Amino acid sequence: MAVKITDICISCDACLDECPVEAIVDNDENPTGEDIYYVYSDKCVECVDHHDSPACADACPTEGCIVWDEPGVGSVESPDRGQAGTPVVED
Repeated sequence: MAVKITDICISCDACLDECPVEAIVDNDENPTGEDIYYVYSDKCVECVDHHDSPACADACPTEGCIVWDEPGVGSVESPDRGQAGTPVVED
């Protein structure tokens, strides 16, 4: 289970403090080397038992920037989870 930050990320920091499990790192710590923020899928819990929906996506000002990633095997997932690649929050 996880969300994914896409390449339309504007590196605004809105998501960083919202993650209850500190699964998000900024572009300087992105292990892929891309100049965008990154969500560690092995840490992300989709805010299950923390918030009603992923807090990072609720805080993000860029529509469609944070999308659902591929579901993990045997992991807890949000009951409102969309298909991989679809925006978590749609305006």
